[in-house]
Amino acid sequence: MSPRNLEEVLQQAGNTVKHLRNSQLGAYIYPVVPAEYSNFRSEMQAWREAAVLFDQSHHMAEMLVEGPDAFDYLKYLTINSFENFPVDRAKQMVPTSPYGHVIGDGILFRHAEQEFNFVGRAPTVNWMQFQAETGGWKNLKVTRDDRSPSRPNGKAVFRTHYRYQIQGPKAAEVMAKLNGSSMSELKFFHMGYMNIGPHKVRTLRHGMAGAPGVEIWGPYEYKDEIRQIIVEAGKEFGLLEVGSRAYPANTMESGWIPSPLPAIYTGEKLKAYREWLPADSYEASGSIGGSLVSDNIEDYYTNPYDLGYGPFVKFDHDFIGADAVKEMSTQPQRRKVTLEWNADDVGDIWRSMLNPGELPYKFLDMPLANYSSTSADAVYKDGKVVGMSMFTGYSWNERAQLSLAVIDGSIQDNEILTLVWGEENGGTSKPTVERHKQKEVRVRVASVPYSAVAREHYAAGWRTRHA
Repeated sequence: MSPRNLEEVLQQAGNTVKHLRNSQLGAYIYPVVPAEYSNFRSEMQAWREAAVLFDQSHHMAEMLVEGPDAFDYLKYLTINSFENFPVDRAKQMVPTSPYGHVIGDGILFRHAEQEFNFVGRAPTVNWMQFQAETGGWKNLKVTRDDRSPSRPNGKAVFRTHYRYQIQGPKAAEVMAKLNGSSMSELKFFHMGYMNIGPHKVRTLRHGMAGAPGVEIWGPYEYKDEIRQIIVEAGKEFGLLEVGSRAYPANTMESGWIPSPLPAIYTGEKLKAYREWLPADSYEASGSIGGSLVSDNIEDYYTNPYDLGYGPFVKFDHDFIGADAVKEMSTQPQRRKVTLEWNADDVGDIWRSMLNPGELPYKFLDMPLANYSSTSADAVYKDGKVVGMSMFTGYSWNERAQLSLAVIDGSIQDNEILTLVWGEENGGTSKPTVERHKQKEVRVRVASVPYSAVAREHYAAGWRTRHA
C-alpha cells in the first residue's frame, strides 16, 4: 500500500537518514528565472561594484495571514518578540519545533493591523498552515501562494506577486532615478512606497548584497513592465540582472544559511504533523547530501543558536518550543562561520576530472556546489567531527571557494580544519551524484559575513547577529 503521509513514508523506509540521503529529488531548483542573463561572474561582480536586479518572484512560497487572531497566531509560532512590530515593518521569522529545533525561516511583513505576509521556503509555510488548521484559531484566515514549479515545461507560470530586489553600491542611485527623489530616509527593514513608471509599489529597505537596497513587490500582472522600467533606468549605473545560477551564491558572501533541514522527523509531539504532511511533500522527498553520515536524523537538526539567531530569541512571550529553547540557551553552543577552502585542494578536485581512467573527486559545480536540498558535509579537527558545512559555493568577488557551517563554539577564527567533500562508498543514489571518491579539504575558519563589504555596511545585527 502506498504511503499516504510523511509518517507512513518514514515507517516504510525504516531508516530516515538513508531515505533522505537517497532521495531522488536532487538539488534545490531556482525555477523560471534564466540561469544567466550575461554570465555569473559579471553578475556577481555587479552586486559588489554597481547594481543588480534580483528576481525573487518564483522560488519562494508565500502565506497571507489575516484576521483578529493573526498577531497572536504568528507570535506563538516564532522565537521573535512582537513587542516592537508596528504596521509597515518586517522581521525575520524563525519557527521552532516543540523540541526547540529550527523548522525554517523567512521574512514576515506587516501590511496592516490584521494583515501579514510571510515569504520563505515550503517547510515553514507547511508548518504555518498546519498550526492554523489545528491550533484552534477561530478568527484567522491563511492563504498560501506556492512557489512556481521547478520545471514548468513551457506552461505559463502565474504568482500573486512579482518580487524584485535592487541591490548594490549604486542601488540608491537607481532607486532615486526611478522614484524621482532620494529614498535615503527609509530605515532598514521598514516598508514604504516608491514610484516606478506609472506604478506606486511597496518597498522594504533591505541589504542582501552587502549594500543598501530595496525589495519591491506588486501584482504579478505588472511584473514584466516593472522589470523593463528598472533595467532601462539602471543602464547608466551598470545595473545587471542576476540569473538563477548566481543568485543563491550571494549568501556565501552575506552569511545566511537558507536551507536547514526542517527538524520534524522525530518526536511524539510532531507525529500529528508528520501525519498531516502528504507523502509527496518537501519534507518527504527532500534530500540530504554530503559526507556527514549518521543513523540519527537529529544529528542534522539545528537550533536557533547554531544559525546565529540567538539574539532573536525573546522569552517575553509563549511560543512553540520556548521551554526547550530556554534549556538550550544554558548549554554550550555551536556557532555559524564561513569556511575558506584551500585553493590547492580545490584545484585537486577540479584536476581529478582530467585524469582518464581514474575515479574523480565529487564534481564541484560553480558558483553553487550544493547537490541536494540540504547539505551536510563533515568538518573535522584532530580526527573528531566538530561541525557541519551546510552551504557551499564560489565567490567571484572574493576569488574563493567558501562554505557556511556550524562548528563547535570553542573553535576560533583562523583555525585550520578539515572538510570532507563527497559521499561515502562512491556516493549515494541521488540523481545529482556521480561515482566519485572523497577528498579532504583544508578549510580556514573565517567570520560571518565573509565579505568585508557586508560586514561594514549591513545594518547592525543583520546576518551577524540577526537581531
